[in-house]
Amino acid sequence: MRGIGARSLGYSAGVFTLVVLGWILTGQAAGPAKHRISLPTDWSHRHVVFSRPGTAEEFARVVDEPRFLQQMYRREFPAAPVAVPALAAMTPSKFNSTMRRDWSVNLGSGGGLGQGNYPAKFGFNVTQAGCSDFVVYSTGLQSSGTQASIVGFTNIYSGCAGSPTVNWGYNTNGLVLTSPVLSLDGTQVAFVQTTGSPTGQGTLVLLKWAASSGSITLPANPTSVSNAAYRACTAPCMTTLILRDRSNVATDDRTSSAFYDYKNDILWVGGALGWVHKVTGAFIGTPTQILPPAAFPVQVSGQPWTSSAVYDRVSNNVFVGDAGGFVYAINATTGAVTTSAELDFGAGIVDAPIIDQTGGFLYVFASADNTSGLCPSAAVCAAVYQLSTTFAANAPGVEVGVGDSSATPNALYIGGFDSAYYTSANRTGNLYVCGSTGAIPTLYQVPITAGVLPGSGLGTSFAPLGQTASNASCSPVTDVPNPNATGGPSERVFLSVQGNGLPTACSSGGCIISFLDTPWKATTSYAVGQQILSSRRHVETVITAGTSGGSAPAWTNSAGATRTDGTVVWIDQGVFNASTLPAWLGSHPYGVTRIIDSSGNVELSSAGTSGSLAPGWNTTPGGTTSDNTVTWKNLGAVGTFALASTGGTSGIIEDNVVSPLTQPGASQVYFSTLGNQACGTGGSGGCAVQASQPALQ
Repeated sequence: MRGIGARSLGYSAGVFTLVVLGWILTGQAAGPAKHRISLPTDWSHRHVVFSRPGTAEEFARVVDEPRFLQQMYRREFPAAPVAVPALAAMTPSKFNSTMRRDWSVNLGSGGGLGQGNYPAKFGFNVTQAGCSDFVVYSTGLQSSGTQASIVGFTNIYSGCAGSPTVNWGYNTNGLVLTSPVLSLDGTQVAFVQTTGSPTGQGTLVLLKWAASSGSITLPANPTSVSNAAYRACTAPCMTTLILRDRSNVATDDRTSSAFYDYKNDILWVGGALGWVHKVTGAFIGTPTQILPPAAFPVQVSGQPWTSSAVYDRVSNNVFVGDAGGFVYAINATTGAVTTSAELDFGAGIVDAPIIDQTGGFLYVFASADNTSGLCPSAAVCAAVYQLSTTFAANAPGVEVGVGDSSATPNALYIGGFDSAYYTSANRTGNLYVCGSTGAIPTLYQVPITAGVLPGSGLGTSFAPLGQTASNASCSPVTDVPNPNATGGPSERVFLSVQGNGLPTACSSGGCIISFLDTPWKATTSYAVGQQILSSRRHVETVITAGTSGGSAPAWTNSAGATRTDGTVVWIDQGVFNASTLPAWLGSHPYGVTRIIDSSGNVELSSAGTSGSLAPGWNTTPGGTTSDNTVTWKNLGAVGTFALASTGGTSGIIEDNVVSPLTQPGASQVYFSTLGNQACGTGGSGGCAVQASQPALQ
């Protein structure tokens, strides 16, 4: 008992220590008026994640890791603020689900972040969105006097006057095909660009931006300074480091984004021919590429490219995948390399692994395995592998199949964990992955129980996303919990397909799609209209408010059926997939079927014939509407939304989830299209896009 009590006390005290640490890390702990924590969000926050520490030992592993603090503010603090007087002002109010329509800005013809890359978002205050918050996009186009390579947008929320503004745009004399990353205070951006063709020269760029300097089509030229002069230069200014091998020969990088280690001020970059580079003094000291006779750079293989590299402070390993299908663990101090078994026999490990730093797990996403019989209708599967962050040489990992692959599959990008995985006491939840890399792209649900993948070796097919024989590629999957949604917490997964999208809004082309995936919770107060995703993968809507039971009920399996759960009554919305339900039709004979009414609710009909004019719909979940000889029952708001995006989208990042009283329209998602389309401003091209979390409006 003494040990358990000490561990619990240590964990509780540690949470408060973590908050104070956040003030210190941001350099804003001078006094009570400056208790403000900024929040950078970039590609790396999708790859280094933290399940809930279950012991004092696990908590100690991550307590001083800035990304842990950042994740807690995104996922936990808004929902359950720490009960400390000094933090009382951090309690958010309910979020208004009436969101602004998406904005889109033309990055240039053929422009965009590119498949698997992400924008980078910066909020100056985690508890109050402001009009100075900004988002950064690389354009994917060769920079020139008329084309920026990287741009920053501000004034991005609907509560800000006017439209989103290009705050800065720069000609950095290169082509940026990777994701940008931000310093902890948001004043600097790092990214890799390439110059020259076809072999190219990879260059790491460190940039200090200045407000109101340049645009997309008339970019400014930041002052280029030496590495030694960079720390003192006046923005806008930049310094560059040519990525070199151990023979001092320049190498290229078009596939590996820079990863920033906040604690040690180090940038890690992979690239061509298997080289992994280490740059110290990145945002705080003097930028220095580590070169021989030191241990770095390290060549893990001779493959044409590597994925992005990710660093794990607990194991002190840097992880990277390559075109050959292997994963490598590189000791960050000695440069010693440990190589896994071959895991991908198709497109290669295109996306960097996900590290669960708390649990010590590595999740790897492979387009094609080398087994037979695991997937029922193909010789090979797309697969997710789980390895230890201290895996031994030739480790095969534990495999879960996520749909049919082929001899020439699409790449498999990372999935997203739901909030149950992050908040449960033992890493029990779901991983959502867009699989079937050799067939119709399909969203898969991979259940994880106490940190263990399914014993069957197969994920559960959740929803086909494309039409017959589409074979389109998917984006990474992003899970976005919003603890401040109107009526109660809500959660969605976001992803895109490049073509032949199934929802009507996609018009058979590329699109971004969201699915409600809010987990059910025990002994929780629920209001009428709140929704969860049941274990049968049906949306369930509250029709009688109350408190849920201590264990999940036996969920129904048919639309319109109800289930009592403690004092809550749920109604089943039916099979949940990407297909768009039809709208109401006048003078139409209906059997028992579902439609979407004019308010965006799912309605279930009785048999009969509708009237000639649309009825006045009952908007209360569980309520009925008479329509000539048809009676409709309201099953709650539709759980799937889609938005046409030519060619699909880049990776998707979430915005803050704050009260609309602080800044309306401040809970959004950000991405770019992969193809040209009509943008909201500036004609047709690749578009930088902001869209609503609840409805992709």
